Amino acid sequence: MDDAVSRSERPVTAATQDWQAIEQDNDFRALVRTKRNFILPATVFFLVYYFAFLIIVGYVPEFANASVLGNINVAYLFALSQFIVTWLLMGLYVWRAGKFDAMAQRILEKVRGGQA
Repeated sequence: MDDAVSRSERPVTAATQDWQAIEQDNDFRALVRTKRNFILPATVFFLVYYFAFLIIVGYVPEFANASVLGNINVAYLFALSQFIVTWLLMGLYVWRAGKFDAMAQRILEKVRGGQA
């Protein structure tokens, strides 16, 4: 289709009608809600954690430079903890993805079976 044609001006086809039906389906809405309820808090947590490191290093350098063990200071440990937090969040997402996949599979079965 021509890019100049807006979505509202495009003709309604069987594919768009199916998508609209899927979009209105309670199972689909539950999937979107469940994913959003995990992804948004995880993203906010990570961003706060990441920027906390930058704020501490920038505004409280005495604390960031405090020695923990020999030449290892708080800033160094905090920076390394970013990797650990990233892997933990990834692990949590992978663990939860099983639930997301099961929900998506139910939706696909409904659509392929003509029940949507």
